[in-house]
Formats: sequence, C-alpha cells, structure tokens
Amino acid sequence: MASNPGVLYVVATPIGNLGDISQRALDILHQVDLIAAEDTRNARKLLGLLGLNKTCIAYHEHNEDKVLPKIRQRLLAGESIALISDAGTPLISDPGYGLVRALQNDSITVTPIPGPSAVITALSVSGIPTDSFTFEGFLPAKTGARSKQLEVLANEQRTLVFYESCHRIVDCLNDMKKVFGPERRVTVCRELTKKFETIHQDRLDNLCDWIQQSNQQKGEFVLVVEGSTSGSDDMAIEATQILKTLLNYLSPSQAAAATAQMTGQKKKPLYQQALSIQENK
Repeated sequence: MASNPGVLYVVATPIGNLGDISQRALDILHQVDLIAAEDTRNARKLLGLLGLNKTCIAYHEHNEDKVLPKIRQRLLAGESIALISDAGTPLISDPGYGLVRALQNDSITVTPIPGPSAVITALSVSGIPTDSFTFEGFLPAKTGARSKQLEVLANEQRTLVFYESCHRIVDCLNDMKKVFGPERRVTVCRELTKKFETIHQDRLDNLCDWIQQSNQQKGEFVLVVEGSTSGSDDMAIEATQILKTLLNYLSPSQAAAATAQMTGQKKKPLYQQALSIQENK
C-alpha cells in the first residue's frame, strides 16, 4: 500500500456537444492512470475524439461487486483513476454511489470535476421555476407502473424533472396528461446541446398532439414539469397528518378515501402515500 493513496476523480463529460468539455476535465483525463467507464466502447470513442489514448475498465451495476475491489486496490497503491459515464455527470441517474462510499470509508480522496448535466441544462432553459425541484430519473417502462408513480407525484409542488426514452415519450406524455391534467405545463428538451436540439414548452394537452404530429420522437429526452398548484404546503401537511392518524384504525383504501373527503386532496396519491406509510412503520 502506498503511503499516499491515489485520487478518484468523478469527471463530467459532454452530453452531446464535444466543445462543452472543460480544460480541467481534459487535464485530469490525460493525467490519470486509468479510466473507469460505464461502457468502455463509448468511453474509447469519446477519448479518441479528445485525442486521448488511455486504459479503460468497465464499471457498471452488473460488475460492481467484482470491479470495486480492483479499483480500491489500485487507488491504495497510489494510482489515480477517473470515473466517467456515457454522457454528463457520473452517478446522476447512474449506479456507482457505492464506490464513492467505499472509498470515503477508506479515507481515499474523491474529487468532483464538474461540467455538463442534462438535468441542470434542461432546468436552465425550461421557463419553469427552478428554486425548488426534484429529479425523478426514468419512470417505469410499463403504463400501469408509470401511472402509479405519477399519481404519487400528482400533488408535488416542486418542479419535477424526468428522463425519458424515444420509445416511451408519447405514452409518457399521455399518461402525464391523464394523471396531472391537461393544463399542467411541461418543457420537452430533446437532444440537448446536439445538432437537432429541441426545447418546447406547452400545456400537456397541446404537447401530446405536438409530439405525435411533429418529427420529434427520436433521441434522448428530459421533461421538466411544473409543480402542482392545487393546494398549499400546509394543506398537504395536514392531509398527511390526518392520513397517519386514520391508518391506526382503517385500511389504506379507507383512510385515503376519508382523508380525500376531508381535505379535498386526490384519493389515488393519498392511497399510494398510505401504502408507503404502512411499509415504513
């Protein structure tokens, strides 16, 4: 073991436009002994475009248990390693926090090299409040599970940010329209920083028509959804308190129905909240 362990650098890379790579990121990628990447094929392609020829190792959720000890050993031996994702800032909607936690427990330095992030990029041009938001990543692939998750979020007053694929964007927006209502405003961000970038904000009823009628169903999507304006924070807190009390005497379905009647909140999100409360008791 080296007297001075190496450093793990968490390096943000472009989400589309190669010009968004920072000089600091380039310097670190040039200096490190090894690059750990979600997909080594994508990593080598990126490095080639940047004029770098570096040794890469695959690190992802399917090999984490096997590769983490190897990364740890090399760092303890004094080598430095850069962790990158396929695009953007690593560990945002990616596996890998276990690696950071394990290294921190070993007092190995983990240093961020900030840069592009699809979440922040989309928020900055969304035209939707950004003072408070929640990032939800990808919604479930199937309509039933997706609608169920959206119902849980229906009364969320913070701005909501989602990733979505081209294969599910139409169904996703239609499910949002059904659950959130046709008047909720959403900004669709497609292919951010790339040649055919699209940023389009409208009400969900108009967006569902637009996405099907336009040639905008390919690429990678970030959806920025305005928060609910159906009730105040105090009302939501009151509903939760009533729900918790009623769950001592009633089933989740009965407690949700009674709470909805008393507060005017929607029953379905209350029912999902009731199930969550019971599970965490």
